[in-house]
Amino acid sequence: MIQADLLPVIWALVIAFAIALYVIMDGFDLGIGILFPFAPSHADRDTMMNSVAPVWDGNETWLVLGGAGLFAAFPLAYSVILSATYIPIIVMLLALVLRGVAFEFRFKAEKSRFLWDIAFAAGSTLAALAQGFVLGAFIDGIRVIDGRFVGGAFEWLTPFNGMTALGLVAGYALLGSTWLIWKTEGGLQRWSRQRARVLLLAVLFFVAVVSLWTPLSHEAIAARWFAWPNLLYLSPVPVVTGTLALLLWRGLGQERELAPFLLTIGLFLLSFLGLGISLWPYAVPPEMTIWDAAAQPESQIFMLVGVVLLIPLILAYTAYSYWVFRGKVGGDFYR
Repeated sequence: MIQADLLPVIWALVIAFAIALYVIMDGFDLGIGILFPFAPSHADRDTMMNSVAPVWDGNETWLVLGGAGLFAAFPLAYSVILSATYIPIIVMLLALVLRGVAFEFRFKAEKSRFLWDIAFAAGSTLAALAQGFVLGAFIDGIRVIDGRFVGGAFEWLTPFNGMTALGLVAGYALLGSTWLIWKTEGGLQRWSRQRARVLLLAVLFFVAVVSLWTPLSHEAIAARWFAWPNLLYLSPVPVVTGTLALLLWRGLGQERELAPFLLTIGLFLLSFLGLGISLWPYAVPPEMTIWDAAAQPESQIFMLVGVVLLIPLILAYTAYSYWVFRGKVGGDFYR
């Protein structure tokens, strides 16, 4: 039997895994929506949508798994986080619905296609912004007394959270542009490579600002990163991040195709790792640890059995769908 104290750690890793996969896999198709209004032509917009048409809805499976896992394993954290961020979460869900409807209707519309173009771009951008505000609120901390959120309805609307939201929008757009570099060719690929270089600089700016702002605002996070010997142990994280950014810049200049997308994923994963290092072991920073917020051990074990069976199935389905729709996208769809 698994020790009761270990169960929250396992569940934290499961939820982190689901969120990381969601951010990467839904991130690039949200990024395509963010880039959508700036595409060179209508034909290029068709190609952009075709590149994610077979996989975009499956990518959102990981968001459902992460949210359901949080509710099942850490119900107290679930209630506090939702209470603190109801407005951006509702905006995110409505934006995802708008985006999904636009995705389906655009292919069938003729005279009203421009309206669905706007809806697709607006839904993608609003969803990314809302996720960024939720992330910023989580990083900056949520006021909790006796296990309850005690802030106001607009507690999440702060300059730091706004900076985080803009950074996530830029990051998703970078993922989308590098995905297009890999999956398209010709003029659209060249356009995507040019956008990717600008977006990489924007992402590095936002990462630097948030990375400095966070420890300056929170002594505990500053101590974790800059106290000795943690400074020595954790120094590889920013060093590897800088190395990946340099390799990505060179890869874009050398007209590599797959490498920029993989390196962008690496940047996201390292940022996620840095976030985990800063906030561990809190389920609701800075007041509630994963052990404080955890459900009863029996509930965690029951749900864990289902997750252990479910995750391999989702991974297998996802890998198969990406394999079937491998290759470049053009006027004749996948080829």
